[in-house]
Amino acid sequence: MRSFVTMESCKRYVLLVALFSFVRNASTSVTHYSIPEEMKEGSVVANLATDLSLDVKTLNQRKMRVDIIANKRYLDVKKETGELYIVEKIDREYICPAKSSCYLRLEVILENPLRIFNIEVEILDMNDNAPQFRREAIHLDISEATPKGERFSLSNAVDSDVGGNSVKTYHLSESDYFNIEVQTGREGSKFADLILTKTLDREQQAVHNLILTAVDGGTPARSGTASVIVHVSDTNDNAPAFDKATYDVEIMENSPIGSLVIHLNATDLDEGSNSDITYSYSLYTSEKTQETFNLNPSTGEITVKGMLNYEDFRIYDMEVIATDHGANTLSGQCTIKIVVEDMNDNHPEISIKSFQSPVNENIALDTVIAVVSVSDKDSGDNGVVDLHIPDKMPFKLRESSDNYYELVVSEPLDREKVPEYDVTFTVTDRGSPPLSDNETMTLELLDVNDNVPQFPQSFYTIRVMENNAPGALLSSLTAFDPDLHENQYLVYFILEKEIANTSMSMLFSINPENGNLYALKTFDYEIEKEFLFHIEARDSGSPPLSSNVTVHIIIVDQNDNAPVIVSPWRAHGSVVEEKIPRSTDKGSLVAKVIALDTDSVHNSRITYQFLQVTDATLFSLDQYNGEIRTMRMFSYRDPRHQRLVVIAKDNGEPALSATVTIKLSTVETAVKAYSDMTEVPLEYDIFSDLNLYLVIGLGSVSFLLLITILVTIVLKCQKPKASKAAPPCRNSVISERNSTIADSTLVSNDAYWYSLFLAETRKGKLVVRQPVPKGSRYIVSSIPRGTGLTETSDSAASTLQVGILSMARNFNITGNLHYKH
Repeated sequence: MRSFVTMESCKRYVLLVALFSFVRNASTSVTHYSIPEEMKEGSVVANLATDLSLDVKTLNQRKMRVDIIANKRYLDVKKETGELYIVEKIDREYICPAKSSCYLRLEVILENPLRIFNIEVEILDMNDNAPQFRREAIHLDISEATPKGERFSLSNAVDSDVGGNSVKTYHLSESDYFNIEVQTGREGSKFADLILTKTLDREQQAVHNLILTAVDGGTPARSGTASVIVHVSDTNDNAPAFDKATYDVEIMENSPIGSLVIHLNATDLDEGSNSDITYSYSLYTSEKTQETFNLNPSTGEITVKGMLNYEDFRIYDMEVIATDHGANTLSGQCTIKIVVEDMNDNHPEISIKSFQSPVNENIALDTVIAVVSVSDKDSGDNGVVDLHIPDKMPFKLRESSDNYYELVVSEPLDREKVPEYDVTFTVTDRGSPPLSDNETMTLELLDVNDNVPQFPQSFYTIRVMENNAPGALLSSLTAFDPDLHENQYLVYFILEKEIANTSMSMLFSINPENGNLYALKTFDYEIEKEFLFHIEARDSGSPPLSSNVTVHIIIVDQNDNAPVIVSPWRAHGSVVEEKIPRSTDKGSLVAKVIALDTDSVHNSRITYQFLQVTDATLFSLDQYNGEIRTMRMFSYRDPRHQRLVVIAKDNGEPALSATVTIKLSTVETAVKAYSDMTEVPLEYDIFSDLNLYLVIGLGSVSFLLLITILVTIVLKCQKPKASKAAPPCRNSVISERNSTIADSTLVSNDAYWYSLFLAETRKGKLVVRQPVPKGSRYIVSSIPRGTGLTETSDSAASTLQVGILSMARNFNITGNLHYKH
């Protein structure tokens, strides 16, 4: 019997085909098994102990073994179970190449007693190999003249498998020209013939690429492919052909010998020698034409061979034949008509009949500048001429008669932009190629005074430091006039303007030739802060033209005024005496130093410092508002008299300063000091003698103040110079350098100050303290002009103090008043 097991089941099913012929004393039978190739290692083929009726328990003692005859050891037996199993994977194509059947012969040997069993294992074929072609590409050369139905043998494919797993059929990729027919050989092998089903045309398709596929009969089927490349060989079946049947060519007379007339190009769709072409004249081409033109037989170029003259011969006709080099030659032809054209060999001529130069730049429009005539000796279009001038010029041509033109002004002229014009007259004929001639004339423009002087700026701001030297150069104000000669010569003037009955020419001077501006006097910032006037630049043309510019002179402040101490009032020389109770609390206001500076804001910024102090731990000084306060309470060890020297220093460079000496005397009294005056109510006896004196004093001072204001107004009306030259500044104080207050009023706008005035009387002190809002003023009334500090009496000081109080009320300065006997 024969057993068959497939690989797909992968199970250990082996059908035993056993032919037992038991002979009582001899073992000559053969046991047959069938297994598929490629079984996995360790797979069981059969149980020999069962099939051979052996006792499994004695197999090991009897030294059971398997010998394979003339082959590798692919199988072995397990002595414990008697099973025959796969030791190494079996490849049928390797063991039995090109054989229809394949067997492995084994001998099973046992000892004690010795017995030998013959076993045959048939290896069944599996479809594990695909068909293969000997070559991946099959090349065929087929002539395009081959008739349809012709057969061509193709290489067959081979398959290592046998039987139904070998090559079964062939397939060909889709093609309009080819098909295949599968044939069977004597031994059952399959091969294919390529059949031509349609006539080939190399000019349409020179190469055909096909795919041949071989398929075996296994399950699943396997296949292999090969490329079939068919090269279509050429036959001379196409005649040469020109691009056109007739060519019309134009050529100029006097063309040089060797000039190309036309390049003929005939094409042949064939290849190789069948497409090689030779050009020649036909019998219908005249000898005159062949003598005048040369035909290159290889390239088809026709060139000039002899001289061309339009007047002698104007048209040439020729016929050219193109012949290929095939075995049976084929040819094509074309006709060529060559027309000789007249050559433009005469240049046009130009003649300047009249030209006006120079002319004024303000010449009127449409004024005739030049008259020009043109001519050409050629005929036809070669004799027609055109005259033109360059574009973007302020001129145009106007035709006056046949071949006569006028050059006229078309746009306004400006010598300052373009001083002269090079006018090029160009005459061109209409020949091909055109010929031309030109003539250039230069037109000069005369200057006219049509430009006003121009300053680089319309407004000049010049800063001048006060205390300048007379005659100092302030700036150079130079104008420019683009005109020429006398039209550009400029003269500079200061336009007269009076300020406070003073002419500008008395303050400043300008050089009429170069515009240098000078100062004629020394300026004082505290009196004159700025000037505004005009400077005129006038040319020398006729009529003259002028322009002016605004000049703003700003006087820059110098720190040339020292601070003036206005409080506390120094009634007895430079030492101010103050009395304070010894019971004054810590932080109480003792005194306040106020100093004013007439310089500008930056230079007038005042800071206060102690220059000398008896006890540095007792008093503090605010460096910005000048307030002197106690740092602690007085003790019995402190001296009775305290000497404070305060220096007021401005912010200038270098800084200027003033000092005041305050002598403080402590008294044993219950009077409160100046601490926190804004919280102390106004306490005084309205029926006391002092209050009566104060009321009388206030009325008197108010009357005197009114009289003073009226007198001041009258003086200012009589002398307006001072008011115009010295407008009030942000901090302005008019004083003399000996620290004596010279005028009757000190005015300040700076919100930096505090209006604090200390008025001293015989019976006590009156304090008014109130910050001044930003932008308002405060007025400190002083003694009349000429009164020195050393001559000031108590009554004058009292008058000053009462005046201060009165003015504080007039300017709505509100605050808390504190009075004590």
